[in-house]
Amino acid sequence: METTILPDDLALCHEIIRQQADTIEESRRRIEQLEHQIEQLLRRQYGPRRESVDPDQLRLFAYDATENLVEGAPEEPSEAEDARPKRRWRRRGRQRLPEHLPRQRIEYELSAEELPCPDCGYLRVKIGEEVSEQLEYVPSSLQVTVHARFRYACRACQEHVAIAAKPPQPIDKGLPGPGLLAHVITSKYGDHLPLYRQEDILARHGVVLSRATLCGWMARSADLLAPLYDLMVARVRASKVIWTDDTTVPVWDPTLPKTRTGRFWVYIGDVRSPYVVYDYTPRRTRDGPERFLDGFRGYLQADAFSGYDRMCAGPDVIEVACWAHARRKFFEARSSSPVLAHAALARIRQLYAVEHAAEELSAEDRRVARQRDSVPLLTAFGEWLTEHGRLALPKSPIGQAIAYARSNWAALCRYPEHGELSIDNNLAERMLRAQAIGRRNWRFFGSDRGGRTAAVLYSLTGACKYHGIDPFAYLRDILGRLPTQPVNRLGESLPDDWIGSHPSALRKRAS
Repeated sequence: METTILPDDLALCHEIIRQQADTIEESRRRIEQLEHQIEQLLRRQYGPRRESVDPDQLRLFAYDATENLVEGAPEEPSEAEDARPKRRWRRRGRQRLPEHLPRQRIEYELSAEELPCPDCGYLRVKIGEEVSEQLEYVPSSLQVTVHARFRYACRACQEHVAIAAKPPQPIDKGLPGPGLLAHVITSKYGDHLPLYRQEDILARHGVVLSRATLCGWMARSADLLAPLYDLMVARVRASKVIWTDDTTVPVWDPTLPKTRTGRFWVYIGDVRSPYVVYDYTPRRTRDGPERFLDGFRGYLQADAFSGYDRMCAGPDVIEVACWAHARRKFFEARSSSPVLAHAALARIRQLYAVEHAAEELSAEDRRVARQRDSVPLLTAFGEWLTEHGRLALPKSPIGQAIAYARSNWAALCRYPEHGELSIDNNLAERMLRAQAIGRRNWRFFGSDRGGRTAAVLYSLTGACKYHGIDPFAYLRDILGRLPTQPVNRLGESLPDDWIGSHPSALRKRAS
């Protein structure tokens, strides 16, 4: 074994010790980063998505001035969950089946051998009945609608032949009726059923339709619904607050050996414009949001995507950041810096506790409550970030979490200004679940045109979901009405106006 010969010079020894200490410190940082990355990969692959922390841990970091807010505050929401306490469900027995469902009555009577009384022999008579209900499934069916147009002619001169006019159809000279189009749209964009599976389902009914034909129907339907989509987009742009987010979608490109990545964007209007609209762009650049939000003036609640920076640089668009994103950074730093991470999580928990207490208030009362309770918490949190930001290593997980919060601090502190703003952007993230589930089924868009078609049809089915409307009932009526509806009455077909005259289309939910 080779023995290391140490120098006799004391200053040189000190320098060697300093270099070794720097090497050890750099190795420790690298190990900490690698352990953090491995932990996040394992959690993403196998762990739960919910960012839950033991409330007893957070109470260790509670402060006397806000202890009453921490006590009894519910767990923080994850990326796609609303910040609300869990409901306590009670079993109420079997619910009664809806009255509007058709009923088939089957009667059971005693046989002739069972009718005589076993004691006296007289025939027993009916004195009542015992009724029980069973829910049965009748498979959906296809039917052929025959449009017969009668011809007329003058019997005297046998001239001037006339034929009765046929009302405009969703697809001119096309095979599908409004109900079939509504069913295919709802199945794909509401129930995430790809067209090749619907092709097999229709074949079981004896009708052979290729997925290319179904795809063409979707494109023609999107063209028909485009004016209604454009009206929803205009209403959303007129909102004071817009929530937005984006997600990836694979797009097939015949010039590439694999699919390329496109982007799907969601934009949600405020209470005066309660619509959910989607947009598709071939890539994630600032051009997409800038084009879609052209003319918008108000609050834009989104994540920290740099593509919004140029829009928010002027006075018209005011950026509002998402506390769920900021919280996630501290949640991921728990293993490497548990004390600081849990201290930050406890402070964020206090902010959410204020939101829970004010969620049933009006917008103005909520703003007053935030100014009274949230602003002091934000001021204290900002001082805490400044103090510990100087001490945390910049590339460590906790250092990156603090840097993220400080770089977006002005936007994070903006939600108390207006009662209609949200503390996080979870509303927009929830409305992108359909695309996240859908791409596991239909796998990819066939082209950029397919992405734009999906944006229109997802907007209509998403608006129905947002308002609790049965999308099939809505689309079947709208597709049959739009070919003859005047442009100046297009607003009557918007989901929130349409449901007023079709209350039976509200979706029933389990109690």
